[in-house]
Amino acid sequence: MKKIFIGLVGLFFLFFVLGCGRTLNAREVVDNYLNMYITLDSRVVSQLDELASKEYDAVGLKDLYMDIMKSQYTTMHYQIVGERYDGDNAYITTRVTVRDLYKVQRDANSYLNNHSDEFHKTDGTYDEEKFLRYKLEEMDKTVDTTIYDIEFKLLKTDDTWEVLQLSNQDLEKIHGVYNYEA
Repeated sequence: MKKIFIGLVGLFFLFFVLGCGRTLNAREVVDNYLNMYITLDSRVVSQLDELASKEYDAVGLKDLYMDIMKSQYTTMHYQIVGERYDGDNAYITTRVTVRDLYKVQRDANSYLNNHSDEFHKTDGTYDEEKFLRYKLEEMDKTVDTTIYDIEFKLLKTDDTWEVLQLSNQDLEKIHGVYNYEA
């Protein structure tokens, strides 16, 4: 599943600037960037669909995964808590609140370790699909949230602010799977 979140990095190259006929300031660019998730912009959903197909289509769990991530995006809340400018560089700090999918994954893996017999086929071999379904269903049910701070770095080029590529850690925060215990 981590591959999907890391794979979304490519998606973010598409979303540098989202203008509406006027030059946006750095704060507005970050607002637009995060609102693409919240409103399920077609570019976000298309990229998510492509990545979910690679990871979950073979086991018939793509739709469940897509629903979980769409819910994650639409229930995300954020607040801009800081702005700093240094010439053509801007640093916009946001505080995002997302469902805590990291905790669910951690707990599911712990459950697997303590109840591995529940995830075996009739022939006694491990049934990965059964475990993935269990983990995704647990993710779907969770209402627990967590809060992360993300500092967006922007560069002004030709009077236009562009969001620079987020780190994998920051992308994991948006998706609620960042390991905050490490």
